[in-house]
Order: sequence, then C-alpha cells, then structure tokens
Amino acid sequence: MKRTEIVARVEELVNPIIDENHFELVDVEYVKEGANWYLRVYADKEGGININDCVLISRALEEKLDEEDFIADAYILEVSSPGLGRPLKKEKDFKRSIGEAVELKLYKAEDKQKEFEGILVAYTDDTVTLEIDEAEKVFERKNIAMIRLAIDF
Repeated sequence: MKRTEIVARVEELVNPIIDENHFELVDVEYVKEGANWYLRVYADKEGGININDCVLISRALEEKLDEEDFIADAYILEVSSPGLGRPLKKEKDFKRSIGEAVELKLYKAEDKQKEFEGILVAYTDDTVTLEIDEAEKVFERKNIAMIRLAIDF
C-alpha cells in the first residue's frame, strides 16, 4: 500500500472518532524517520486539545487499525495537537488564517530570499497572497515548501 493510500485510509478510520467527539482533524502523516515509521494524527478543538483527548483518539484508532491491519510496516502511532506553528495545508486552514501572520518558505529563492513573513490576505488553489510591508506579494503554491502560522514571542 502506498503512503498516500495509508494516509487516506487512516483519515477514513479516524474521522468518525473525530466527529463523534467534536474535534477537528488537522492532518495525518505517515513518515519514516531514521529506522522507524510514524503514523501521526494531529487533532484540535475549540479551546485546544488536551492529553486526555489525544488518548481517547489514540485508543479508539488503535482498535480500528488492529482490526483492519493494512499497514505492512511496524510503526509508532502518535496523536497530538498541531502545535502553535501549525502548517496550513487544507482549504479550511487557509480560510481560518486569513488576516493572520504567517511564515512562508520557498523551495527556491525569489527576490534573493527563501523565507517571508506577512499577513495572509488571500489564497486560491494556485496562489497565496501575503501583505508584506504594506505591499501585496503573490506566491505560486507549487513553489511553497511550507506555510504556517507565525509564532509571536
């Protein structure tokens, strides 16, 4: 089974758990780090997700994963909050973040830089527009390596 198929199937399995408990599924990833495979589920809710919520999701999902047993590799299941600097990946992430400060990293430099910070003012399927120093700059989505909410300390 391909990585994208595993992620899609896990999303199908976890969504009823997420919906039943009034959480939000932020992301699912299946990645290899070093010698280990990790199946990560990021969830959130109004006011923030806590450790008990993560345990609830983890136990319920673990049962379903054991029943279906479709992942060939040994893996470590992690359920957590997306954290403060959550990446923007889905339509709802972008929609919720309009007017927020974001950090954007490009695969290759534009205007002699790869990293930008600004206010997310618009997005389409193909572009992201930031307000940087009172001017708007449009970035092609295909050139964006990562975009996330900016962390203000």
